[in-house]
Amino acid sequence: MIKKNMLINGKWVDAVSGKTRQIINPFNSEVIAEVAEGDRTDSKAAIVAARNTFDRGEWSKITGSERGRLLFSLSQRIREEQESLAELESLDTGKTLEESRLDMDQIADIFGYYAGLAEEMMRGEVIDAPIPDTSSLAIREPVGVCGQISPWNYPLLQASWKMAPALAAGCTIVMKPSEITPLTTLRVSELAMEVGFPDGVVSTVLGPGDTVGAELAESPDVDLISFTGGIITGKKIVQAASGNVKKIALELGGKNPHIIFADADFDTAVDYALNGVFFHAGQICSAGARLMVESSIHDRFVAALKSRMEKIRIGNGFDESTQMGPLISQAHRAKVEAYIQIALDEGAKLVLGGKRPDDPQLQKGFFYMPTLFTDCTNDMRIVQEEVFGPVISVEKFDTEAEVLERANSTTYGLSAGFWTRDPDRIYRVSRALRFGTVWVNDFNVYFPQAPWGGYKQSGMGRELGRAGLEEYTEVKHICQNHKAAPMNWFGV
Repeated sequence: MIKKNMLINGKWVDAVSGKTRQIINPFNSEVIAEVAEGDRTDSKAAIVAARNTFDRGEWSKITGSERGRLLFSLSQRIREEQESLAELESLDTGKTLEESRLDMDQIADIFGYYAGLAEEMMRGEVIDAPIPDTSSLAIREPVGVCGQISPWNYPLLQASWKMAPALAAGCTIVMKPSEITPLTTLRVSELAMEVGFPDGVVSTVLGPGDTVGAELAESPDVDLISFTGGIITGKKIVQAASGNVKKIALELGGKNPHIIFADADFDTAVDYALNGVFFHAGQICSAGARLMVESSIHDRFVAALKSRMEKIRIGNGFDESTQMGPLISQAHRAKVEAYIQIALDEGAKLVLGGKRPDDPQLQKGFFYMPTLFTDCTNDMRIVQEEVFGPVISVEKFDTEAEVLERANSTTYGLSAGFWTRDPDRIYRVSRALRFGTVWVNDFNVYFPQAPWGGYKQSGMGRELGRAGLEEYTEVKHICQNHKAAPMNWFGV
């Protein structure tokens, strides 16, 4: 069994309380690790270390090119350990090993991308000052100490979206991975120390959100808090962060419409409708679980979906034949099951699934069958709320105007996608959809160069891209007068 402590100020330490937590494999409920279980005391210690390192340590003297070199070295180490990191991620989350391998590729790319931006951000922007004999420069400086709270569904991928730009900017960070999936974040913290990041630059504190996370959000010594997770917790973080008016970056999930117009490439759209939901058993903030299909092709599309969904192979993520793993926990499966009952109570028609698998070999895990609902309407909770499971709700629509109005009716605004061959419609619809990312004839595509974030209650700020780096900076204007002389305005 794996045993892990927390990283604070360059040292691996037990929780001050001595408490530990068991980490469970969602495939079979076996204990795979025992980790330190911190609280506010541990969080405070990590914040103090990060504050001292930022204000007085060697990190503040390191150049952008040196930060880039360290990030590039970390990217290379992740590539070297891709397989072991992928195995650890699949043990921790239950997702298929192939998905975890793809995650590790993306994670290495993210650190490499921000390695390239680390030096560039220090160049500044020369401003053409309107006052004679003056020069003006706008520069970006690191915001300071950053608390970074990442979720359980993509533990290391989401952590990398926060770690890489913060380190590129010159910040110090205190990571709080989800208490149920901390293992790969801990390993990459180890790699960061191995490649030469100074003590106190990267700390990783383990424990629940209501203690460790709350301290990060409330502490006046933390300059920015970045959180990915549920909207209820996100609102609490906003309130807590107001204590010292710290910068906030939030990604709070979504209810993401996936619109299929009648002129779509039918077979490809069906395939991507599946891809949009069933990776990691639907536990994806951008899952296209709200499927909206034009009436003239609705019945044919649902029949094709049902046929494909019946063949999805669920099982152990380490089995190469497995296409979908379990849900993350017993508690989360219970939440998904509650939504299934709500959908039935509100009149949705269950076409497929809606139950746990019968296979005796899967009974110890947190599995749930791919589930398909039709006859869904805009006012149903399954249409408006994030289920976060292997569940598709299907709605009919007749006109472009109708589907746009309904798609935008959600309180979320993270992502959306649509399928059509009409170039004029592509222009209209992509601009009319009020979401942070819109995919056209595609779904669930991410890359480091493009910003990611949501409108409305999907959050604030952006991750990835240059915008993701700018979140971790403050803008300073430096104005110099080269021929200062007395004005003789007062007291002359």
